[in-house]
Amino acid sequence: MRRVSAHAEVTELGQLEGGVSSLTYSCLVADSLGERQVVLKIAPPGLAPVHHRDVLRQARVLRLLAGLPGFPVPGVVFEDGGDPPDVPPMFGMELRAGDAYEPGLDMSANPPAPDVAAERMLAAARALGVLQTRTPDELGVGEEPVSAVQDELDRWERLFSTVDADIAPGHQDLYRRLSERVPRGIEPRMLHGDYRLANMLFVGRDLEAVIDWEIWSVGDPRFDLAWLLMHLNPRHVFHEDRSDADVAACSALPSAQAIIDEYVSTRRGLGADEGHIEAVTTGLEWFVGVGFYKVASTIAAIYKRERKLPQPTPKLEVAARHLPGVLEAGHSVLDTV
Repeated sequence: MRRVSAHAEVTELGQLEGGVSSLTYSCLVADSLGERQVVLKIAPPGLAPVHHRDVLRQARVLRLLAGLPGFPVPGVVFEDGGDPPDVPPMFGMELRAGDAYEPGLDMSANPPAPDVAAERMLAAARALGVLQTRTPDELGVGEEPVSAVQDELDRWERLFSTVDADIAPGHQDLYRRLSERVPRGIEPRMLHGDYRLANMLFVGRDLEAVIDWEIWSVGDPRFDLAWLLMHLNPRHVFHEDRSDADVAACSALPSAQAIIDEYVSTRRGLGADEGHIEAVTTGLEWFVGVGFYKVASTIAAIYKRERKLPQPTPKLEVAARHLPGVLEAGHSVLDTV
């Protein structure tokens, strides 16, 4: 902090869970502006701060989205470029109230009630409608390269190619089916890249902030919408047994059509072009299928490293055992097309 404020005092420092590409801490900062709770995002020391490790790129998008009505994000308090790789870049942002909870996956001592979890899903759909009504130029990211649909699929195939053959066998079959029916891309929008409730903070039913912008990009908007839809009924598993309250939290989630309707209603209310609305709601099954493939490849790659440790993380061992079901879900969604 003294790189930014020479007389700042930092107390109550604690590491937070969240994005995996940077170090995340909460702390209490006292300086000439008074006391305030701050979240610090710091690039990993010793590594070039590029791609998902570029924390200042995350700060940039938070600044661009600040003040967008209906799409709350934490405000950026400060940025410091450091002297990478030895002195990593960092930025500070507001510590927003609320909890991040994925109804179909997480465990909590106090999970939201079923009706609250359901409303959170609808709130996420409305917020996405707000974000995707704006063009990249309108949001200030018009100069960003546009990720092609095929490139996104191939990204996860390349990750799978690094995985041991006995992890998630048969993943090549799902890639083949997906690659045979790649849809044409549509007018691009800003993408969060991991748009789901676990990356949002809620107080009760109210969305307080969309967080964890490590992999934002510009590309086909159906990727974010389909990712949210996939998490209505995720097939990856991290806990063999969840409490009755955790299971109940996802018992009343909206249907996929209800999420789409909420999203469309928001976009129409903001005057979105009907042609783009029709395009973004067409062919979503393929994008949901890619979502299952992406989940499977990510878990497989993490488990490849994890199982070499003396004591692998139990939840990753559980996740690896359920990879066949994730791949099967990808096949199933393609069977409906």
